[in-house]
Amino acid sequence: MVDGARDPDPADSPGGLTDRDLGILSFERRWFTHAGAKEQAIRSEFGLSSARYYQLLGVLIDSPLALAHDPMLVKRLQRMRAARAQARERRTVRAPEHRTSPAP
Repeated sequence: MVDGARDPDPADSPGGLTDRDLGILSFERRWFTHAGAKEQAIRSEFGLSSARYYQLLGVLIDSPLALAHDPMLVKRLQRMRAARAQARERRTVRAPEHRTSPAP
């Protein structure tokens, strides 16, 4: 499937997860144990840009159907996402408060 293609309807597949959803979960399960260029593997396996893949993955790991299908994997992916969000939040540079001096 390519970026512009219509997303499959989960209601069309048994169990509610599409073949692509199942493929993404399988890919994430396998990828955890391998090293390499993940973005290139995403493009060759799914025909998606890495940005689109991660959008789909984010929605997928919030799905109760994905959680029911592979709870350990989905919980791990959710924890990893939360840890990355926390790290981003800590790295965010906050602008110093502007103090105005009283006019003479």
